[in-house]
Amino acid sequence: MADSYVRVRGAREHNLRTIDVDIPRDALVAFTGVSGSGKSSLAFGTLYAEAQRRYFESVAPYARRLIHQVGAPKVEDITGLPPAVALEQRRSAPTSRSSVGTVTTLSNTLRMLFSRAGDYPEGTAARLDSDAFSPNTAAGACPECHGLGTVHRVTEQSLVPDPALSIAEGAIAAWPGAWQGKNLRDILAALGHDIDRPWHELPRADRDWILFTDEQPVVTVHPVRDVGRIQRPYKGQYMSARRYVLHTFADSKSETLRKRVQGFMVAEPCPVCAGRRLRPEALAVTFEGQDIATLAGMPLGALAELLRPTAARPDDEVAPTLARDLVARIEVLTELGLGYLSMDRPSPTLSAGELQRLRLATQLRSGLFGVVYVLDEPSAGLHPADTESLLTVLGRLKEAGNSLFVVEHDMDVVRRADWIVDIGPRAGEHGGQVLHSGPVAGLADATASATRRFLFDTAPPAARTVRRPTGTLTLRGVTLHNLRGLDAAFPLGVFTAVTGVSGSGKSTLVTRVLAEAVREHLGDGTPEAGEDAAEAGPMARAQLTGAEGLAAIDRLVRVDQKPIGRTPRSNLATYTGLFDAVRKVFAATDAARARGYTAGRFSFNVTGGRCETCQGEGFVAVELLFLPGTYAPCTACHGARYNPETLEITYRDRTVAEVLAMTVDTAADFLADIPAAARSLRTLQDVGLGYLRLGQPATELSGGEAQRIKLATELQRTRRGHTLYLLDEPTTGLHPADTEVLLRQLHGLVDAGHTVVVVEHDMGVVAGADHVIDLGPGGGADGGRIVAAGTPAEVADAPGSRTAHYLARRRARPDAS
Repeated sequence: MADSYVRVRGAREHNLRTIDVDIPRDALVAFTGVSGSGKSSLAFGTLYAEAQRRYFESVAPYARRLIHQVGAPKVEDITGLPPAVALEQRRSAPTSRSSVGTVTTLSNTLRMLFSRAGDYPEGTAARLDSDAFSPNTAAGACPECHGLGTVHRVTEQSLVPDPALSIAEGAIAAWPGAWQGKNLRDILAALGHDIDRPWHELPRADRDWILFTDEQPVVTVHPVRDVGRIQRPYKGQYMSARRYVLHTFADSKSETLRKRVQGFMVAEPCPVCAGRRLRPEALAVTFEGQDIATLAGMPLGALAELLRPTAARPDDEVAPTLARDLVARIEVLTELGLGYLSMDRPSPTLSAGELQRLRLATQLRSGLFGVVYVLDEPSAGLHPADTESLLTVLGRLKEAGNSLFVVEHDMDVVRRADWIVDIGPRAGEHGGQVLHSGPVAGLADATASATRRFLFDTAPPAARTVRRPTGTLTLRGVTLHNLRGLDAAFPLGVFTAVTGVSGSGKSTLVTRVLAEAVREHLGDGTPEAGEDAAEAGPMARAQLTGAEGLAAIDRLVRVDQKPIGRTPRSNLATYTGLFDAVRKVFAATDAARARGYTAGRFSFNVTGGRCETCQGEGFVAVELLFLPGTYAPCTACHGARYNPETLEITYRDRTVAEVLAMTVDTAADFLADIPAAARSLRTLQDVGLGYLRLGQPATELSGGEAQRIKLATELQRTRRGHTLYLLDEPTTGLHPADTEVLLRQLHGLVDAGHTVVVVEHDMGVVAGADHVIDLGPGGGADGGRIVAAGTPAEVADAPGSRTAHYLARRRARPDAS
């Protein structure tokens, strides 16, 4: 009989300790262990990487040549390994043109339906090609907005926020500061405009010309300068506020300037296509009485219902065939809890978990069998009610003759696995060992396993006293996305968990509406971790009828899961600022001073000390043409980032590259007497990141790790006044043991007098909160309402809440998360 196991021998990738392990095929296999234990190194870094390498060897010589650049996993031998498909959590950086429809390819079929079976206006000579129904092609895109659906404009209100000011006092806030802004004001005075009169008192014609003219007159300016300075006249050319903003936004190479002027722009639906992104001739074609933009904007569940009568027709014509395909594929997405999404929903607005489930649904319809699917936490971002549907879909993939290797922290998913591979016992250099490989029940005998306690312990959690709020922050009449006239109250001085099924409106309420309201109250200078200026722009504005209690907040910290960088140049050490202290230590050595090396010499971002082959990245980009690009170690410095001369300088017998290669735990001992570095390293340990290497590229970090790095960066700062911390699913990517470490930090912030609000699906976190806000009852149009609010005990008993059952179960037993 053929061997039914994948047999791994001598795996040494990352922290794996030359492990041997046998894993069954045609089974659901869960890889577990604390964060950084090595489970992803085995599942993705070894098994999937070897499958990818073998694929390269089976194709063209060009691809085989690339193997030497991409590298092979460090493993002696793997037998019985089928072809593999990886579905990872790590996000790319999709553009606004990427959508649910393009990710799932549903839009291709919908465009074909309109092209071949749509109702055309009378007199139409020929049917349109399917490209004519795509806003991402020249044939289909609206010529005014180029298929984006929005245009950026400026208004008098956006350019002049305070009309009581005069031009001399800075009424035109959009203009640049310093000399250039003064120059424009002087030019206006030379043109005869009154720059000392309040803006609202100026004639309408003058205000319109100053703000919107396309004229650029040149005049002689006689500047008024301080006594003793040269009063030399000069020729100055005028530029209107609109021209300055649009020109800077379109052409400036400075990201800071572009972000600044974006704040003075208003995004409006395109006046030509009314936000529908397509040319008129495409919008004139209908199916079931609706144009393609209307169908693409419907929730997928509603779209399937509209197409069902056509799909039920028994004939083999084009319309029923295409409709049946669309309905069948949408049903899988609905089963995965994604029926609330619309086909035109932009990919950047999706969570990592939503993106992974979209790809999973696409794979389910692919018809592949005999494949290993390697999944990275498919339950991430899922409410417990949706996890049941996920398990059903995974079961169907297995029944189709595939193997599923799942890196997972959700104990409900782990219990349903056929086999478990538990890696540990701890993270980094203290992990990398197989503690158990076998049926789930056998893990009970693995006494060194951190997973064992959470999988089998049935003791109820210890009772804790719910904190009393110090006040309340209330938002009234919230309207954004599926929130319609919502009133929400957030108690201050306590730990609040906002929960609900996927798409119910949790992130919209917390990370968008609440964050915007507080930021607007505090002013633009509020420090935020991970803020994306594009999301915070005019397009994201929520509508409120009122807000109370904002005065109690002195500072806002919003911590999200966006990457801390998009290339290997960004890493943990640079983001937290601790690398500044490391560079100063090396520059202070006798050898460095003798050579005249400053701290800049030890930066891998500037010319001098860095390796010029990779320009200090340690990696070089490898373009695969027929596959997504990847990174390979630099052939000159082999990943060290620095040139040989720089590496001749040592501190305590270690080079700067060797310090970057240290884990946080190791570096905490090595740099214990360097206060600036020690403080950063201690906070990183406090949030459970002691296993990460200081120079670990940002491209290798999960969203949960990136979020905890941002949190650690905030924790090391001196906190004054009352801070509001907003976190979006902070336990994503965390083993339950790591979640306990993180929660100690978050509850410590509350004990220090601050307010913490988390969007969360982990019922353990919700059960330990002081206050719970449950949104729903469903997702999309079926959500957006507060179905329950109160203490965990009160919400656990709330009728009509889909969270109540799971919360009540978790409060009774810690393993039922």
